[in-house]
Amino acid sequence: MGALSGIRVLDFTRVVAGPYCTMLLGDLGAEIVKVEQPGQGDDTRSWGPPFINGESTYFLGINRNKKSVCLDLHNEHDLAVAHQLMRQSDVVIENFRSGIMERFGLGYESWRQSYPGLIYCAISGYGRTGPYKDRAGYDVMVSALGGLMSITGTPDGAPVKTGVALTDVITGLNAFSGILAALYHRERTGQGQRVDVSLLSAELAALINAASAYLIAGEIPEPQGSSHSSIVPYQAFRASNGYILIGAANDKLFHHLCQALEHPEWATNERYLTNANRVQNREQLIALIEAVIQTDTVHIWEQRLVAAGVAVAPVNQMNQVFQDPQVISSQQVVTIPHPSVGDVKMVGPAVTYSLTPAQVTTPPPRLGEQTEEIIKALMD
Repeated sequence: MGALSGIRVLDFTRVVAGPYCTMLLGDLGAEIVKVEQPGQGDDTRSWGPPFINGESTYFLGINRNKKSVCLDLHNEHDLAVAHQLMRQSDVVIENFRSGIMERFGLGYESWRQSYPGLIYCAISGYGRTGPYKDRAGYDVMVSALGGLMSITGTPDGAPVKTGVALTDVITGLNAFSGILAALYHRERTGQGQRVDVSLLSAELAALINAASAYLIAGEIPEPQGSSHSSIVPYQAFRASNGYILIGAANDKLFHHLCQALEHPEWATNERYLTNANRVQNREQLIALIEAVIQTDTVHIWEQRLVAAGVAVAPVNQMNQVFQDPQVISSQQVVTIPHPSVGDVKMVGPAVTYSLTPAQVTTPPPRLGEQTEEIIKALMD
């Protein structure tokens, strides 16, 4: 039994942040009722390629452990079904633009008096208040406005987005933790509450040292490629057949690195004695290290540096990631049968629990797959 068994979540979200959040809740055993527009469904159902037997792999990646019910909120009968589902749900989560849920009588203020135990989570692009509250907000736009894009990429290069929608994922994680905290509060007091998170608020909170560098020291960080503004060496180096990431984040590790590279004299050189010295003389030191790394393969250097106790990792492509012995050993990749696609492999939950395991129990639903089941249950 999952930690959230018996909890029903009515999910009006689409795209990434909200569906990622509700997937995590479903992994813990909550019943997720995903409300989708008839004939269209979640936007990500049409995002591709790749598609497998007409199903988007994007949608499949973030919608397991859910039931899909198609409701047209402009239809009187379907809206009545949505209201009835809301009465029978512990958590409601939505990511419509401001005012949409209120228009259908589904806003938090319409329910907080008659259903004081309701937990209502709203995800937005920029927040409920302020000059941007009515703007549409996708991950990449918010990462641009919120500064993440300005520190991603290479020096003097064009703006670069992250390889996956990290702002959406971070927002989903914040919504997930907010809902868990609200459930715990309700368990103690019986009181529900509204939980708000925006892509912008989550992205700002994730800026950590980049934000503090500006807010505290007045420094404006710039893109560093794979390197680190405050630690040297801490970046990717070109080997003879690919790239390898090396991190010597303190003096002891730098000494170990110098020994492994067969240049112990670097560790006693005044220009490289401390991290502050190494940061100041970054270009010279990086050139020296790279000249050595280029003489052998990624695999050889990984073995040598691991043996020396230095933090190191190959820069893997996806096929290499899922063939990595540590990834295989983790058994995090799970397989579940899907009625349209057949066996579907996906990355399972990141967190393990000794008593209440997170599990992948059902495949991502086909559009409206459980509509009849859900409505029939309401009538019984």
